[in-house]
Amino acid sequence: MTAPVFDLDAFLPYRVAMVSRRLSRIFEERYRDRFGISVAEWRVVAHLAQSGAVSVREIVARTDMEKSRVSRAAARLEAAGYVAKCTHSGDRRLVELTLTARGRAMMTELAPIAEAFNAEIGTCLGADADAFRRALDRLFASA
Repeated sequence: MTAPVFDLDAFLPYRVAMVSRRLSRIFEERYRDRFGISVAEWRVVAHLAQSGAVSVREIVARTDMEKSRVSRAAARLEAAGYVAKCTHSGDRRLVELTLTARGRAMMTELAPIAEAFNAEIGTCLGADADAFRRALDRLFASA
């Protein structure tokens, strides 16, 4: 008797992960050459643009990236002049990250690129776009 065959291509977590990686890679192609940043760096910068000064710990919690990956991304962004590190005013053990003027200027250019890419995905989804967003919201809420 043979073991049942597992259909990986029908496994929803696998499919979501693959689509996520592909979309991240496509989007990265749109900003990597211009700004010299990676996917992890993009996520850190985008989070800082939305939230203001925050700790690495807060970015880890929000982006679900490993702390070492966020720390490396922050170090590269700081070296490139996009991010500044400062001591947290309430807890001197914590370091907060904030966008520099150069980082804010980069986000001014990146935001329309991100919005256009998001619109392309919506166009690809067509009439299913709103239902897909609602389904993602339910998955986020339950995970």
